[in-house]
Amino acid sequence: MIRQPIVVVMGHVDHGKTTLLDGIRKSTVAAKEAGLITQHIGATEVPIESIKKLCGSMMDTDKIKIPGLLFLDTPGHEAFTTLRKRGSSIADLAILIVDIKEGIMPQTEESIMLLKEYKTPFLVAANKIDRLGWKSHGSFRQSVEKQPQEIMESVDNAIYTLMGKLSERGFDADRFDRVRDFRKTVAIVPVSGMLGFGIPELVAMLVGLSQQFLKDALDVEQGMGKGSILEVKEVKGLGVAIDAILYDGSMKEGDYIVIGGKNPIVANIRSLLKPPPLGEMRVEKKFQRVKIVNAASGIKISATGLENAIAGMPFRATPDKQLLEKLKEELREQVTEAEIEEPTDGATIKADTLGSLEAIVKILRAKDVPIKRARIGSVTRKDVMEIKSMPEDKRIIFAFNVPVLKDAEAEAMGDVKMFRSNIIYELLDEYEKWIGNWEEERDKATLEHVILPGKFRFLNGYVFRQRKPAIIGVEVENGTIRTGYHVMKDGKTIGRIVDIQKEGKSVGEAKKGEQVALSIDGPTVGRQINEGDVLFNRIGSEDRRTLEEHKKSLKHGEAEVLEELDKMGY
Repeated sequence: MIRQPIVVVMGHVDHGKTTLLDGIRKSTVAAKEAGLITQHIGATEVPIESIKKLCGSMMDTDKIKIPGLLFLDTPGHEAFTTLRKRGSSIADLAILIVDIKEGIMPQTEESIMLLKEYKTPFLVAANKIDRLGWKSHGSFRQSVEKQPQEIMESVDNAIYTLMGKLSERGFDADRFDRVRDFRKTVAIVPVSGMLGFGIPELVAMLVGLSQQFLKDALDVEQGMGKGSILEVKEVKGLGVAIDAILYDGSMKEGDYIVIGGKNPIVANIRSLLKPPPLGEMRVEKKFQRVKIVNAASGIKISATGLENAIAGMPFRATPDKQLLEKLKEELREQVTEAEIEEPTDGATIKADTLGSLEAIVKILRAKDVPIKRARIGSVTRKDVMEIKSMPEDKRIIFAFNVPVLKDAEAEAMGDVKMFRSNIIYELLDEYEKWIGNWEEERDKATLEHVILPGKFRFLNGYVFRQRKPAIIGVEVENGTIRTGYHVMKDGKTIGRIVDIQKEGKSVGEAKKGEQVALSIDGPTVGRQINEGDVLFNRIGSEDRRTLEEHKKSLKHGEAEVLEELDKMGY
């Protein structure tokens, strides 16, 4: 049996995800959203008859094998961090919505990061093309020749800019009608969700890619249902019910449903409800009761004992009571595998769902961030207490889309750094800024107590005193010189800096590019030093090791002086 592909629509807030789907299903879901922003994941099944009607002559309809497309509309990251199967997202394909005028924004960045992590094939919908003055005249190919030259140039420039931004992030991309190999190049489809322009091409490409590249993934058998929970909510007349995605197998009324967690939930399915074709599960009022559901589908499930179910948890459905213990253990292991408890010092991660936890762990590990614990749930006082004895740069908690309890907040004050957001990209961005500043301050404090590298030249015609101390004019060519530093020439120590003067005042130090008068106790001009000589600060072996450890924090060309000394063998 060929199932319909699951297509996730993702991108930055207000870039038009829901409006684009409205263009596909000819509905007005976007207008019903609170503040016109998607608050929860939604699912819409678009049957193949509707796709054929939408795309018309753009496809050879006789060759279409898939029964339709299942679209997931998400508030930013949700489809990847909430909807997952073991080790990957449940999405087969993705549409990355980008406002053609605004370009790549924070949630776009996060979406790209997750698409790359999960290796999900995707198309880019360059939305709001109408804002560049584009006039719709049928399909994109039919429209191109009818656009004024200045508008065509404006659109092309915006697409080239987007291509460049995607290239910086590791993706080759081009306008869809110029792509020769869809395995190697991301297709950019110019669209207007508001006007419906470009949507037929976008959907036709999704169908084509599904048929060409997802043949094996879409071939499923009836049998044990596998899915993921979208949302748990109270429904009038049903009690607590779950909105879910069934991505494999089948389920029917009367089956047992096993929901993952440390204490897996087992319940009997009382009823299965589906929205009508093109209906959106979040806002649909009329649901059809069905006896059986086959993957892939968005489904509302009514059963007893769902009060403790959590969004993002995996589930299994089976009529076989003998399998329940095995399934409970399998799903419990998935949660255990996602949660981390390491013996080493590192950050604590608290997240709202299993998928969120896995995504954050995966991304932080890729950035070499040490992790001590990763768990589902609120940030508690215990979480804070467990890390208070760690080094400062390890006393970190990442709170993703979860509350921080009041006693935890009070306990953390001044001792534990907390990063909170419902956007992974923002968590990472704030952490990287903080750790960068922390390392800079740490290195600054460390480097105050070591001899810094410095290279300076004895200027011709600037001998103010020959000896005891020699007073000469120098230019610092690289690095830093300070009062008290010993001076080296040709690898030998010749004296010590006792004073540095600039414009008649003692200054204590001089940096790259500065010309100063230097008092050096030890050498005699004309004997140990001569005009034109290149001199260096003498650095002891212990200071040398410290400088190497903190090399990235060296400034004013100090790292270059260190490398030069290495090459000379000093």
